[in-house]
Amino acid sequence: MALPQTAKPVSFVLTADRSKTKPFYAEVLGLPIIGEEDFGVTFDLGGGATMRLTDIADHTPGPHTVLGWEVPDIRAAMAELRGKGVSFEIYEGFGQDEEGVWSFQNTHLAWFNDPEGNNLSLAQHGS
Repeated sequence: MALPQTAKPVSFVLTADRSKTKPFYAEVLGLPIIGEEDFGVTFDLGGGATMRLTDIADHTPGPHTVLGWEVPDIRAAMAELRGKGVSFEIYEGFGQDEEGVWSFQNTHLAWFNDPEGNNLSLAQHGS
């Protein structure tokens, strides 16, 4: 059975301390809260997609990206997030520029972490 064309994606980001991570997603990233209960909070990602910030005791973030956004202008998006206190990661030997942007052909990527260390990204495709 294939998923129906109308199925909407739901992503999950794990947190051991929702009191730290919820304000980051709601206030810094500006994601609207759809609902919240004892086990987590659900955010609207736009386009029908949602993200569930789920409580997991003793969660330790992994080194890989768990969620990302495609933006029309990566440097403008980075500047706006920096204005809200977000720092972008620069990985030694990866070839990013001084702002933390890695470029390959017509793709530009940058990475940042939520307060718990979950790795997030921005991407700009084209130009």
